[in-house]
Amino acid sequence: MTIITILGLKIKNILFILLGSAIMSFGLVNFNMQNKLAEGGFTGITLLFYFLFKWDPSYTNLLLNIPLFFIGWKLLGRNAFLYTIIGTVGVSISLWIFQRYTIEMPLEHDLTLAALFAGAFTGIGLGIIFRFGGTTGGVDIIARLVQKYAGWNMGKTMFLFDACVIAISWFTYLNYKQAMYTLVAVFVGARVIDIIQEGAYSARGAMIISDQNEQIAAKIMAEMDRGVTVLKAYGSYTKNEREVLYCVVAKNEIIRLKNLITSVDPHAFVSISVVHDVHGEGFTLDENKMPIDE
Repeated sequence: MTIITILGLKIKNILFILLGSAIMSFGLVNFNMQNKLAEGGFTGITLLFYFLFKWDPSYTNLLLNIPLFFIGWKLLGRNAFLYTIIGTVGVSISLWIFQRYTIEMPLEHDLTLAALFAGAFTGIGLGIIFRFGGTTGGVDIIARLVQKYAGWNMGKTMFLFDACVIAISWFTYLNYKQAMYTLVAVFVGARVIDIIQEGAYSARGAMIISDQNEQIAAKIMAEMDRGVTVLKAYGSYTKNEREVLYCVVAKNEIIRLKNLITSVDPHAFVSISVVHDVHGEGFTLDENKMPIDE
């Protein structure tokens, strides 16, 4: 029995958190640092110290987070706390390695590409870390503290913290052009994080109103192997009670679903919505109610 098993951690989660840490660090070294682009959060503070005082980010990242570890272990829970330590240490080690084995990619004359790549690598790295239960410490812990004692939501705290760090960077070492491209990188990173976190579960929910509900439901279950839920509804205009079908399918199945509905009832009313997170049979569980290995 290994110490990982004793602690209740998953080897797959640890490996992916370390992979995410490496991807994020690669982007910071080869795109942010090489092109003087800032960043939000504690990462932005480490870059601030690097450009102002030449302090190594691999060390400042750890030094800034160590005090928060003593605070955060009560807030995060054991597993999340341990994964956070792994993510933070993984970032520091990766920063140390990539600074000594850099890849020269001079993009100072094309900051658009630099910002896009900086945002993409940070977003992919953080997205993987978040997806597998980790964080990189820093603002996440502060945001949880503020939420607990001041009642602010975490998104608001993280936004304000990021804005302050970028503003300080602007007034100290960034010129206006670098500052604007930093905002592009941060925006791209945020969107990529959303895609990574939600992409695996991205699905579509369909609300179907038809006079041929039974035939449509039977065809969906038979041909698409998807469950259908019958909801009781009441028409505000007609004052009539009727049934509405609700079905969740994978994103790539939506065209097939619409064609199937049209083949039964071309006049059916269908409303499609984005489903950001799906848990259950057909998505995270197989037909035997066992977890599907993602």
